[in-house]
Amino acid sequence: MSTETATGSATAKRKPVFIKVDQLKPGTNGHTLTVKVVSSEPVKSVSTKPGRSSVLLARPSGPTRIAECLVGDETGTIIFTARNEQVDIMNPGTTLILRNAKIDMFKGSMRLAVDKWGRVEVTEPAKFEVKEDNNLSLVEYELVNVEE
Repeated sequence: MSTETATGSATAKRKPVFIKVDQLKPGTNGHTLTVKVVSSEPVKSVSTKPGRSSVLLARPSGPTRIAECLVGDETGTIIFTARNEQVDIMNPGTTLILRNAKIDMFKGSMRLAVDKWGRVEVTEPAKFEVKEDNNLSLVEYELVNVEE
């Protein structure tokens, strides 16, 4: 068995595995998927709490812009929570690649999000038609504690 040092070896990049919207499950992360924006609705801006340092937040102080965007592919749709700069590229009809996306739960339903560890990229227009009658964000989940 060979052990490599952290300095001397280059880590091989893993090829991203693209998944479809209908494969998303609650509490999962690290997803890479290609989606089209169906709609984008701005949610009221949330201002930073007084007394918090904007240096810690690593962004200009001021309100956080949030939009709820319906995105999807040929298998279904889900609500994507866009924040700040992400809001600007969420135009209906735009095709995006979401890298390192995660599923957040909001009031018992799934929301897709990309935080600072992921990327939202505009890409070539996709050939698929979005399947709008399978909205995963309309499925309500209930947290059940399993005792052994």
